[in-house]
Amino acid sequence: MIAGDVSICHVRNNAPLQNWTIASVLRYHTETSFLTLHGGNLYQLFKRFPVRYNIGAYGTNNGPSIPVVYDYGNADTTRDLYASNSRNEFRPGFITFSVFNNERAAMAICSGVKPTGCNTEHYCIGGGGHFPEAARQCGDFTSFDWDGYGTHSGCSSSREMTEAAVLLFYR
Repeated sequence: MIAGDVSICHVRNNAPLQNWTIASVLRYHTETSFLTLHGGNLYQLFKRFPVRYNIGAYGTNNGPSIPVVYDYGNADTTRDLYASNSRNEFRPGFITFSVFNNERAAMAICSGVKPTGCNTEHYCIGGGGHFPEAARQCGDFTSFDWDGYGTHSGCSSSREMTEAAVLLFYR
């Protein structure tokens, strides 16, 4: 499928399909046709910016960072849903693809943010399969619960963010 942009919807788990709009934690989309510059879809984008351990480093080899337009929520809401210790490491209002953390682990998407720090495991999702910092880092939400599940303190995101499904749609 060829597309120009994406829409992202963070939806509370177990929300019935007909309630996704009202059950959203955040909803936003891109309007820059950025995919046309990267092969027309996420498959091609990730071929150009692979998500694999140790093939890049923090601040280099990253994929594109695209501004978003909010349909529900805003930059302040986005910032507040993530861990308090991480808020000085990103700029809300973007979606960023294929980034690396301090330990050279790869994250697929920084949903709603543009990283400016090196601890992307606390606010980016998906990954390249190996996270060398700690055995407890795994899954799509690698370290969203570093200081306790849903505690929304230290390096732990809010329960709303941790428990939301992240839906990606082509536009």
